[in-house]
Amino acid sequence: MKPTERPRRPEFSSGPCAKRPGWSLAALEKSLLGRSHRAGPCKKRLEAVIERSREILGLPADWKLGIVPGSDTGAIEMAMWSLLGPRPVDVLAWESFGAGWAEDVEQQLGLETRVLTADYGAISDLGAVDFSSDVIFTWNGTTSGVRVPGAGWIPERREGLVLCDATSAVFAMDVDFSKLDVVTWSWQKVLGGEAAHGMLALSPRAIERLRAWKPKWPLPKVFRLVEKGKLLESLFEGSTINTPSMLCVEDALDALAWAEREGGLAGLVRRSEANLGAVSAWVEKAAWAGFLARDPATRSCTSICLAIEDPGFCGLEPATQSKTLAALTKRLEQEAVAYDIASYRDAPPGLRIWGGATVERSDVEALLPWLDWAWSEARGA
Repeated sequence: MKPTERPRRPEFSSGPCAKRPGWSLAALEKSLLGRSHRAGPCKKRLEAVIERSREILGLPADWKLGIVPGSDTGAIEMAMWSLLGPRPVDVLAWESFGAGWAEDVEQQLGLETRVLTADYGAISDLGAVDFSSDVIFTWNGTTSGVRVPGAGWIPERREGLVLCDATSAVFAMDVDFSKLDVVTWSWQKVLGGEAAHGMLALSPRAIERLRAWKPKWPLPKVFRLVEKGKLLESLFEGSTINTPSMLCVEDALDALAWAEREGGLAGLVRRSEANLGAVSAWVEKAAWAGFLARDPATRSCTSICLAIEDPGFCGLEPATQSKTLAALTKRLEQEAVAYDIASYRDAPPGLRIWGGATVERSDVEALLPWLDWAWSEARGA
């Protein structure tokens, strides 16, 4: 039967993601609009984003953190183009973004590259990683719903640098910075912030590489972290390379203030894990759907990806499968129950529900009966 209770907020997109509970435009009234981002008051707001992010995440004191252009993509590309080259590179690719970083390293930078792949729903062989090489991986595969089971597979002592795209993990998972050298993310994921701004965190080892290594390829201005052999310290003090949106900066500060009220990182992790728990309880009873990530230890609590397990559906032609899922997601959108939950275009046909910290468990629980109803409607259509 058609459910009667709807989620209060139907925003389950995996990016940009739901705003924090209770958000309204009033949160942006303090925005310093029409001011230079280099003016004292604006620079203080940018510094505040850096410092409050550092405090909530427990970033080591000797790490640098800065705001960079181009969202998480800009941050990880900046790191790759600036740091890679002295060593071979191992890239872990078990979903589309890892595969994209592998393509950039291998084809654009032309470096000696080894790509450790895995199918959607699985994870690369972590025991096969060569840490005498530089290593690139995603902590959480946003398009596959597969996350690394902690950082125990990364040695404390290693010759190469470890670069981690953690955009759909930071603020929702315990990311062990001590095992990493570069960590990137954006405001638009777990914080529910606005797009186009990235965060770049660098360890002392990464900073040492920046000072000692000069890439053999030209670097565009927005990628330059070093000037005349010296680190651009001002970048990590709120002086951004290009012009940021002060409206987005204020929104990020509002999200960070909410995170602090929710108990900081521990509180945000609990909220995200609770959302995964709600979906897990439903999957145990669902006859037609299951997790794309088969191993519970690697199931994401943010980008929760579901595979269709109905035998009748699995036997259909791909075009018919796509039509069925399009009908399902269209019904949910028409009912104002769930927006933008189709699986990523390169992923197996299924659903992807954002369970990051800004999403309320009660909304996830209200959504799940609607999935059963929409599936029944779509299969009967």
